[in-house]
Amino acid sequence: MARKQPQRTCTGCKSTRDKRDLLRIVRLPDGELVVDDTGKRAGRGAYVCPDEECLDKAFKTKSLEKTLKEHLPLEVLEKLRADLLAVITEKRRQEELQKLALQPKKRGKL
Repeated sequence: MARKQPQRTCTGCKSTRDKRDLLRIVRLPDGELVVDDTGKRAGRGAYVCPDEECLDKAFKTKSLEKTLKEHLPLEVLEKLRADLLAVITEKRRQEELQKLALQPKKRGKL
């Protein structure tokens, strides 16, 4: 029997997805905001789909601030956005490489 995956809600689009399919943003006890790629860092967390539209919506509606229970200055939001976009780009690159590795190799004539 397959193990049940934990579900989390995206702060941008409010859709519920598997926890591992979302990106976690954490407010550490010292107040610093970081992207948590392990999903296990201590602190208050918020989840966002790995999609620029959800990320923008979370910033514009201030739902990210509400979830993290802290006002986020513009500089912090810009840095966080850059970090998240880097993670999203890297995830997409890894998925593409995985797809290429799974494709059958074509053997041509020399």
